[in-house]
Amino acid sequence: MNLIQLVDINDHPIGLADKTIAHRQGLLHRAISVIIYNTDGHMLLQQRAADKYHSPLLWTNAACTHPLPTEAPIDAAHRRLQEEMGIACTLQHQYSFVYKAILDNNMIEHEYDHVFIGITNQLPDINEAEVADYKYLAPEHIALQLQQSPEWFTAWFKIIFEKTHQSTTHELAP
Repeated sequence: MNLIQLVDINDHPIGLADKTIAHRQGLLHRAISVIIYNTDGHMLLQQRAADKYHSPLLWTNAACTHPLPTEAPIDAAHRRLQEEMGIACTLQHQYSFVYKAILDNNMIEHEYDHVFIGITNQLPDINEAEVADYKYLAPEHIALQLQQSPEWFTAWFKIIFEKTHQSTTHELAP
């Protein structure tokens, strides 16, 4: 059983649930998302592996996961960035948000998502069980792809990109 932390709308823990049950029932749970830029201001995207339990082969941010029940979000962000992309770098918490999205395979994402951002020129060494491919793209190119082909991207990435691109584009200039 893979337990995740259920939370209330203020991110206060209210219990644990099996990850699959939480996603089938749309229970609000804690998550993290990691955004990585290189020093040219390009964002690292990953294509989720083909056998992911939801959103397979869709493009998304560098890493994401559910913190372990006793794990701090920042620790989960570092762990998952290393597990998925083979990258270790300084991360800073940028913001948190709640969203709910109906996904494929009868899954519902209802997450209190903590978003972390890092800057590194380290190239990924992907974990092929988690990641099918990766690429660095300029934010303007991502915005165009999101407009032209939103079905290529995960539900949470669409929200994260809009929030992150609006709030950090100028801050991340080298």
